[in-house]
Amino acid sequence: MAVDPPLGTEAGGTPPSVGAKAPDAVLGRRAQMLATEHWGLLAARGTAQSEVLTRITIFLTLVSAGLVTIGLLGQATRFDGWFTGASLAILGFLALVGVMTQTRVFNVAEEDLMYVVAMNRLRGAYVDLDPDIEKYFLAAVADDRAGAELTYSFLRRRSFSHLFGSSFMLIMVVNACVIGLLTGSVVVALGGAVSWAIAAGVLIALALMATFGAYGFWTYREAWRAHRPLRTTPATDPGAGR
Repeated sequence: MAVDPPLGTEAGGTPPSVGAKAPDAVLGRRAQMLATEHWGLLAARGTAQSEVLTRITIFLTLVSAGLVTIGLLGQATRFDGWFTGASLAILGFLALVGVMTQTRVFNVAEEDLMYVVAMNRLRGAYVDLDPDIEKYFLAAVADDRAGAELTYSFLRRRSFSHLFGSSFMLIMVVNACVIGLLTGSVVVALGGAVSWAIAAGVLIALALMATFGAYGFWTYREAWRAHRPLRTTPATDPGAGR
């Protein structure tokens, strides 16, 4: 995501107008190319979001089917014999698919940020072509962190509810529960008491949620650390400093 600032632009400043002293034909060609790129980014963003939601749906369906299967196996085997091995195999498979799905959720979240930043930069180019249209944009025209956060929520400041209700949090909680169940099942299979199994499962689930959350925020910070914006959000902008 890192780029070199254009010639004539000071670090952290606003780039010179790309439409300055250019004939109408040149401006029209630039606008057409920018719009084409904008539509391409929109299509790529929509495809990524659709794909990750499908992955999440598949994982949740597998979890539901796996737990129902374990219950049916328990009734058929009276929770004896090969039930332990079968349940551990099912939970292990669900845990593996869950980690893969969560990794994809992390990647798509970073890709979505990438597309938002790129489209913010294009809006900045539109403003350079025609400064009078800037007042009609609710989404940001700056491709810095404050601009991205403004584009994600330009009616009000984002709060904890956005994170709590996100797909990121949903998949993290479900995956932690599945791995916690697997941990508790392993403890019981090794002859441990049920109380120890519950305690181990809860501890592992909480530790995984903390680890996944820390990793997600680390990738977010690293993405911004590698990015150099062409246009920054003015301090007087309502979205600045978010």
